[in-house]
Amino acid sequence: MRIHAFINKEALMMNKLFAVASAAVLAVSVTAFSAETPANPRVKLETTKGTIVVELFPKAAPKTVENFLQYVKDGFYDGTIFHRVIKNFMIQGGGFTKDMNEKSTRPPVVNEADNGLKNALGTLAMARTPNPNSATAQFFINVKDNAFLNFRSKDADGWGYCVFGRVVSGLSVVTAIENEPTGTSGMYQDVPLTPVVMTKVSLVGTVAPAKKAAPAENAK
Repeated sequence: MRIHAFINKEALMMNKLFAVASAAVLAVSVTAFSAETPANPRVKLETTKGTIVVELFPKAAPKTVENFLQYVKDGFYDGTIFHRVIKNFMIQGGGFTKDMNEKSTRPPVVNEADNGLKNALGTLAMARTPNPNSATAQFFINVKDNAFLNFRSKDADGWGYCVFGRVVSGLSVVTAIENEPTGTSGMYQDVPLTPVVMTKVSLVGTVAPAKKAAPAENAK
């Protein structure tokens, strides 16, 4: 009986050691994966037309995502509007209050449009002036495939617009904003007649990057 009990005790100890070793290997594997593949942040845009959730791609556009998330964390986007809406093209926001006053921003971020991501339906990209490296806080959501906005070459005409995320929920809200009647407000055109306000923009968590991104049209 004592020998049997001793053997059982030894077996139990071996099982515990194996479990600890397996957990350690798993932890190292997860850590290594995380170090090589950063998690994709998800940001919720609560608007007066509904809620949109976007997933960001820090591996493809690290500086752009960092810049965008800092504005989110600072509460910069709360109270801003989608101030430029063009049907069958895109909806743009993140820079103006509902009385069309432009907010002050941090310095521009470097253009990362050469990251291989395309301006496809439901993707999130940075707005800018004709200067390729002038993007600050304003962004847009493509409402169709806009291949002419993609990177072609490293010159003023070919840099394109940096894609750094995609809509994963609320594409129907994007469509609703796209269909808002627009007009002119001062020097600005294509402004929704009824302000579409981002009441709250917040980080809602992170997810492991998908091996292959689901098409944006599935994000209803």
